[in-house]
Amino acid sequence: MTAKLNIALYEPEIPQNTGNIARLCACCGADLFLIGKLGFALTDKYTKRAGLDYWESVNIKKVNSIEELQTEFPTSTFYYLTTKSKKLYTDVSFKDGDFIVFGPESRGLPNEYVTRDTAITIPMKEGQRSLNLANSVAITAYEIIRQNGI
Repeated sequence: MTAKLNIALYEPEIPQNTGNIARLCACCGADLFLIGKLGFALTDKYTKRAGLDYWESVNIKKVNSIEELQTEFPTSTFYYLTTKSKKLYTDVSFKDGDFIVFGPESRGLPNEYVTRDTAITIPMKEGQRSLNLANSVAITAYEIIRQNGI
């Protein structure tokens, strides 16, 4: 059974962000999918410390590619968070089983994903590069919770 909310991190690089996101997943009942090559080991002390004692409460799955995840969940909608879209995350009607996919901290998602119809963005002041990954996940996750409950 698919969780109400699925968070996917494509090649995350900073262990503290992933630890914070794992803690968020534990608190809101989301599943966490880690895609591709990680920039750290899940046993990294910074990752573990950021997640505190919430690790056992999180359903974490490691997959090799976004395509593998799409094959496993063919009826789910995948939303790709990017600064390159004009479509706001608040303009989407999220539903059970949707995925929100985030790219690595230093470069974001590959262009093939950010040009899709399901690419969405979080508004921010012009001239700024991007929000912190863990903050972006929290903002988007709680919009989904606002719409659908927890």
